[in-house]
Amino acid sequence: MIETLAAVMVSRDLAKEVDFFSVGTNDLTQYTLAVDRQNQKLELFYDSHHPAVFAMIRMAAENAHAEGKWIGTCGELGADLSLTETFLEMGIDELSVAPGMILPLRKRIRDAE
Repeated sequence: MIETLAAVMVSRDLAKEVDFFSVGTNDLTQYTLAVDRQNQKLELFYDSHHPAVFAMIRMAAENAHAEGKWIGTCGELGADLSLTETFLEMGIDELSVAPGMILPLRKRIRDAE
């Protein structure tokens, strides 16, 4: 699981030791932005679309692929259809979503190709 900035920063080394990466987007967002996602007083600052979050995911994807490993997402962002093309451009190999999102996501991927 890639869920912390530390894991992203050493992801090239980690990729040499594992079969694949799964990015925990909820935790990665929380730790990247240093915002407790369960604290309602801070929810204004919890922005899963923040450029820093995307930079972390992109870096992990590049490092996984550099070592011949695949990378997927786990968490709310995979089901965000406004990000599907972004994830495809980053080289994310798998998007984990709830069953009800499979068909809309599949359509979005087909439309993007």
